[in-house]
Amino acid sequence: MVLALSLVGTWGCATAIDPAYLRLVEAPGSAETPSANTLGAGDKLSVRVYDEEKLGGEFVVAPGGTINFPLIGKLVVDGLTCSEIEDEVARRLAEGYVHSPSVTCSVLEFESKKVAVFGEVNSPGNFRYVDRMTIVQAVADAGGFKDTASQDGTTVVRVVQGEERTARVPVSAILAGEVANLELLPGDIIVVPRSIY
Repeated sequence: MVLALSLVGTWGCATAIDPAYLRLVEAPGSAETPSANTLGAGDKLSVRVYDEEKLGGEFVVAPGGTINFPLIGKLVVDGLTCSEIEDEVARRLAEGYVHSPSVTCSVLEFESKKVAVFGEVNSPGNFRYVDRMTIVQAVADAGGFKDTASQDGTTVVRVVQGEERTARVPVSAILAGEVANLELLPGDIIVVPRSIY
């Protein structure tokens, strides 16, 4: 309740919805949206093989989406979950290296999937992307709007097919249930300007 009140702007004002925002909301994305649990470049993970002290260790995913695993060599992990990495490492090690290997994987740091929130919020910065994350959720993660924020002046910047697109976010209309709350993608940037009043 407190959060909702901190996000509320001027409910009564009818604001024209930016067509660019509506295009982002209507764009197909669920099938193409990467899961927050898949790995990518910059992520740090730990992979261990039971009873094999010299195998495994901590790895940082290279820009090409790979790690260099003992005995196996280069292993593509981009887009895989820890469970899938466990299966792949076990399968590869079983091919003549280790009899019935038991592999565990855990993510130490997620760096590949972030959403940035800047401007007139209480705690601006980069935040870990989670599945089905929305603009309102991202602003809440950033501590909510400051009193000086121009809430309906908020913009979202997204790269679509290599092209940067900017759309004004109708915060009041979202909170009033008049328009959909945009689901974010990793790499999205939300900018909240200062109110001129």
